Amino acid sequence: MNTQLRRAATAATALTMAVSLAACGEAGSGKEDKADNKTIGLLLPESRTTRYEAFDYPLIKAKVQELCDDCKINYKNAAENVSTQKQQFDDLVSSGVKVIILDAVDSGATKSWVDGAEKKGVKVVAYDRLAEGNVAAYVSFDNEKIGKLQGEGIVQALGDKAADARVVMINGKESDPNAAMFKKGAHSVLDKQVKEVVYEQTGEWSAEIAGQKMGAAITSLGKDGFDAVYSANDGMAGGIIAALDSAKVKDIPVGGQDAELAGIQRILKGTQSFTIYKPYKPEAEPTAEIAVRLLQGKSIDDLATSKIDSPSTKGIPAALVDAFVVTEDNIKDTVIKDELYKVSEICKGEFKKACAGAGIE
Repeated sequence: MNTQLRRAATAATALTMAVSLAACGEAGSGKEDKADNKTIGLLLPESRTTRYEAFDYPLIKAKVQELCDDCKINYKNAAENVSTQKQQFDDLVSSGVKVIILDAVDSGATKSWVDGAEKKGVKVVAYDRLAEGNVAAYVSFDNEKIGKLQGEGIVQALGDKAADARVVMINGKESDPNAAMFKKGAHSVLDKQVKEVVYEQTGEWSAEIAGQKMGAAITSLGKDGFDAVYSANDGMAGGIIAALDSAKVKDIPVGGQDAELAGIQRILKGTQSFTIYKPYKPEAEPTAEIAVRLLQGKSIDDLATSKIDSPSTKGIPAALVDAFVVTEDNIKDTVIKDELYKVSEICKGEFKKACAGAGIE
């Protein structure tokens, strides 16, 4: 073959390969886009708190499938590891997913993720915790108000002793913006209505760490050096109550949050004074609907009717859900009425007698 013919043949071969590769790429992209336009990413922060696996994930998944029968959820849990969640987020973006529901391990770390995803046409719905960056929507509770409810719960549990009471505060994880809002709301009540907050630490959302901090408080203050304990959630309240029991400190009101089954049972037993019931269904289902609408290019204005600011973004469309204080007196009218738990789940074993005493049978 002469040089001219060889060059022509090489050029033709290269052109054929280029066309073939382009066609494969277009077909692959089309297939991927079709699949990803039916997939919503769901990233939850941890599994130590029972709500995420028991309620948030199944409720969101069920609602998405109800609204869009051929939609799928790509769910991952970060086990409290920021790097793991970053990798999960990047994997979803790389796969072509166009909507991600994100409950951030560390909300302050998410700005570059969210903003980078937005530039690629990916919309992020901040769930439960307000992620930084240009999120498309935020669904949660009014977390400062929840903190106020917790503070009020402590005051009510102290009764006429509140004005002279000394309170220990075991707060949530410092990297969680919700914990800061709970703390702010609680202080807005306690600073005015009790004598003093005498010890304050973070319990890192860990029952073990909270128990250790409570032990340190007892050592520092003495068994008679405090009158009540604020716990940012029920998981930590369990560790705190165990520490109080171990030190033989009795009759100390302890409040929590999340209406965990163990927390409800401790309320009936009399070792925990109250919890905060955040109805998961009214939080999870609007989140699922917002995600589906964003996936379908529809308006969310009627769902996200409030506005909220993060440290990096102003005027984020938000849907905020109400929460409630739960004591022994209204367990029946809250978590049981809403079918969060069945009576048979609560009132088993050692709790049967306490349930009967509270009229729960």
